[in-house]
Amino acid sequence: QVQLVESGGGLVQAGGSLRLSCAASGRTSSAYVMGWFRQAPGKEREFVAIISGGGLHTTYADSVKGRFTISRDNAKNTGNLQMNSLKPEETAVYYCAADRSNNWALGARWAPNYWGQGTQVTVSS
Repeated sequence: QVQLVESGGGLVQAGGSLRLSCAASGRTSSAYVMGWFRQAPGKEREFVAIISGGGLHTTYADSVKGRFTISRDNAKNTGNLQMNSLKPEETAVYYCAADRSNNWALGARWAPNYWGQGTQVTVSS
């Protein structure tokens, strides 16, 4: 089992930045992919970004390319999502996810096995 705990959410003005973190514990290793999804009120959960086990490969949703950066520190068992130029429509609960695969290229088709409880990000206009 892998446990994931997100942090770093909060309130930010449009155009601002936030950095989310995901702490992984349990049976963790670098042989698993990590990623982020988000769910806005009244909408389905959507894929945001994913990073390979070694951190060399990433895939992003088109809507966040060029503004969000996913990274990881395997020595610390953490993953991060740097979000810049945030928009009000990106207000959502952001979820960290992981699984024991190399499916970083799946993008929105990725179906992870492990999920965090989410952290709220609110972008004011």
